[in-house]
Amino acid sequence: MATITRLLTLQCLLLVWLSVAHAQGDSAAVTPLFASDEMLNVRIAAPFDIITEERPVDEYVDGTFYLDIGNGESLELDVGLRTRGNYRRREDVCPFPPLRLNFKKKQVKDTLFDGQDKLKLVTHCTTDSFIYEQGIIAEYLAYRILNLMTDYSYRVRLLLIEYETPGTEERFDGYGILIEHKDSVAERLGIAPLSVETTPVSTLDLDYLNLTSVYQYLIGNTDFSPISGAAGAECCHNHTLFGNEGEPYYSIPYDFDMSGFVGTPYATPNPKLRLDSVQERLYRGRCINNDRLPDTLAAFSASREEIETLIREQPELSGRKRRDILKYIDQFYRSVANGRGIDRNLVRKCK
Repeated sequence: MATITRLLTLQCLLLVWLSVAHAQGDSAAVTPLFASDEMLNVRIAAPFDIITEERPVDEYVDGTFYLDIGNGESLELDVGLRTRGNYRRREDVCPFPPLRLNFKKKQVKDTLFDGQDKLKLVTHCTTDSFIYEQGIIAEYLAYRILNLMTDYSYRVRLLLIEYETPGTEERFDGYGILIEHKDSVAERLGIAPLSVETTPVSTLDLDYLNLTSVYQYLIGNTDFSPISGAAGAECCHNHTLFGNEGEPYYSIPYDFDMSGFVGTPYATPNPKLRLDSVQERLYRGRCINNDRLPDTLAAFSASREEIETLIREQPELSGRKRRDILKYIDQFYRSVANGRGIDRNLVRKCK
């Protein structure tokens, strides 16, 4: 009898997860670059001395992108590079800044990069640092976890990159993450990127908002806003707003380096939140969505094994980092394992 009850419970959780996933919509096929999870080996030749010292943000510098295609052969592509971002672009935070890559559309046609133009590249921040290396892998997994939960998320591709400055002996390598362009997300999901400074909560798809709010709590992230950006900046802080006229909007999150799950050395919580460290979780969901929490948490429960398998099977993670983030995920599930925990950690903390 107990076995039958457990099976029925699992079936109910699966149905809830499927209904939540279906509510997020059916997505079109992703572009070739983001259709696989296999890590790519690449080499980028460019004046990285200029990039790291001058940190150009308006103009691209010329470089060459070499993609290892096996059998000792490489696909060679012209690429423009410039720095991007805000916090991570600061030299005192990341000696090696995040980059934006600009490919030539005609040149990438009928290659793995077909359909790509400008792409964000999350870089290793600090060269020859094991901690930062593991942080990149963890941030990649943070994106992948959201991919598991909903198609309304940025697709990513992990790279192992060798950097070189032509005419010098400078060589170094690091992991990197290519992030799907927002225009590709828009085309894949049939929704348009929106350019506004702020949007009321009432304009958002509340089921999706609740899913991403719980997701942010799972990874221990508080560095975001789904409805507004910084003063004078476009909406939204570490979210991109998408939508169609007359339909609810989707505020899709990105940039998870300030989360406890990733655990970068420079990550600190906003002092206004009175948290001791980014490892300390704080739910930032909306009170209007409290009645949606049971279904949302059921969806995360149904996906727990898949989430943990994703972490266990990521070969680039060290044994210690794997244990740390699996423990961190377990703490999430323990914190919402019963009504008392949900009330204390989510309901009473809502905005």
